[in-house]
Amino acid sequence: MLRSLRIENFALVDELELEFGVGLNVLTGETGAGKSIILDAIDAVLGGKVSSRVIRTGTSRTVVEGTFCVNPSLAAWLGEQEIDLIDENLLIISREISTSGNNVRSRSRINGVLVNRQVMHDLRGRVVEITAQGQNVLVGQSAQVRDWLDSYGGEKILAARNQVASAFAAYQQVHTALEARRTSERERLQQLDLLTYQVKELGDANLGDADELEKLQQERDRLTHVVDLQQMSYQVYQALYQSDGDTPTVTDLLGDSENTLTDMVEYDTHLTPLLDLIRDAQTAVAEVARQINAYGEALEADPQRLEEVEDRIRELKLIIRKYGPTLADAIAHYHRISAELAALTDSEQSVEALEKQEKQAFATLNDACFELTKLRQAAARDFESSLVRELKPLAMDKVQFQVAIEPVAPTPTGADKITFMFSPNPGEPLQPLSETASGGEMSRFLLALKACFSQVDTPATMVFDEIDVGVSGRVAQAIADKLYQLGQTRQVLCVTHQPLVAAMADKHFNVMKQVVNPSKSQKNHNHHGDERTVVRVTALEQLEQRRQELAQLAGGKSAQDAIAFADSLLNQAQSQRNGKKPQKSRK
Repeated sequence: MLRSLRIENFALVDELELEFGVGLNVLTGETGAGKSIILDAIDAVLGGKVSSRVIRTGTSRTVVEGTFCVNPSLAAWLGEQEIDLIDENLLIISREISTSGNNVRSRSRINGVLVNRQVMHDLRGRVVEITAQGQNVLVGQSAQVRDWLDSYGGEKILAARNQVASAFAAYQQVHTALEARRTSERERLQQLDLLTYQVKELGDANLGDADELEKLQQERDRLTHVVDLQQMSYQVYQALYQSDGDTPTVTDLLGDSENTLTDMVEYDTHLTPLLDLIRDAQTAVAEVARQINAYGEALEADPQRLEEVEDRIRELKLIIRKYGPTLADAIAHYHRISAELAALTDSEQSVEALEKQEKQAFATLNDACFELTKLRQAAARDFESSLVRELKPLAMDKVQFQVAIEPVAPTPTGADKITFMFSPNPGEPLQPLSETASGGEMSRFLLALKACFSQVDTPATMVFDEIDVGVSGRVAQAIADKLYQLGQTRQVLCVTHQPLVAAMADKHFNVMKQVVNPSKSQKNHNHHGDERTVVRVTALEQLEQRRQELAQLAGGKSAQDAIAFADSLLNQAQSQRNGKKPQKSRK
């Protein structure tokens, strides 16, 4: 229940504090007096959409604060959000709206804890339900009508709807995968062909050694110059070990040097290390001569091998040009595309497999939608009876109402198009409510709708913005009675122009505009002269205050006949209260 509302610099309100009570709270006043500003402030503090226009001219900051009583379910929700209660049963919601340049900033707090928009959205439906004239449009929207029916149906329908949402998400996922696979099938096949060709080409090339090309080029040079290598190796052998002419070999010279050093060592032993080096050199030269001779004798021309080497070199160079720039890069490319080819051929699901999954997912979705439709049909029959029962006291005792449920393609909310069908007059066919009902009939329908919801789990505070528009006389009295009845189980806030409704109020507020002279500090911000218009709200606690206000509503002036009519309204309201003997049960 909304206990109090504090407003600062909101539209035409400079400062305002209101204390609401249990039962039916009514706000009255002349047209344009600012009654809707109060409801706009309630909407704003609960996270409603705002713009810079709500900030009072000449200021840069607006604050709206609402204090609510907490019931057990709301207390449990606050515990889940890790938000502590104030004085064990109070909830204080505040919103600060400010401007900085062209930017509008908004911050919401719950019991002092800064919260985001999603938390405020979740909280809003738990504390207040606002019914405004704009909801006439919602009656014609299938999605809104569906949500109303589902809310009336309760937990079973909401659980079934969650199952449909999950089934739809699963179906949508596999359907999207299937469509993407179908769409990309040509590209996939082209890529598959390309990779298959490249993998085969690189695989047939039998790549493995990144240095193979360099080695082959060396082998080709050797095979190409066999004769030259034979001749040069023989020349080296002759120079080192065995000469065909008179020229001494390296071995001969080293032998002579060894003999000389041997003689020298006999006279100076310090030369022994040099003698050892000469002997080692002679041995090394002899070994080189032996190996170079063996090398030269082993060399032989091999035209066939040379052709093979040259063919392999050409093959590798072609591979490098296509997949290089080096043989190592080509080998790495081969390993990479082999993995890609395996992914395309082995890991990817086939179109046929995805089609089978899609069929199964769609069947599951259809089953979930079918169960949801059955629950909605059962809820619709009960809702029809309940709504007609609520409409009859509102001077609509011959009304016909039906919830039409038509099949449509499955969606996350089911496979039903739901329309409210309505006929206020006997003999007239049922037609869509949004196309048939007059303004007064629509007002009564919305009131009856909310009365139906009051029988299920609804917020402790219900707000009605001129729900009685377009009605008068007996119908207005019926609406007044219905609002009063709603006030017996929850708090009701109502903006009205109907004296019959206002007379039934448990607490009555008068809203009016005043032109005031602001203080000097305020004048410094005022660019529109010294006078400012403000909204003032007065709680009509005294009987005489209520008589005067009802007289104004009824006759437009406080003439004696208007006062008499106001007295009759108050007496009638008191009689109806006493006659109905309502059971006061406040949330």
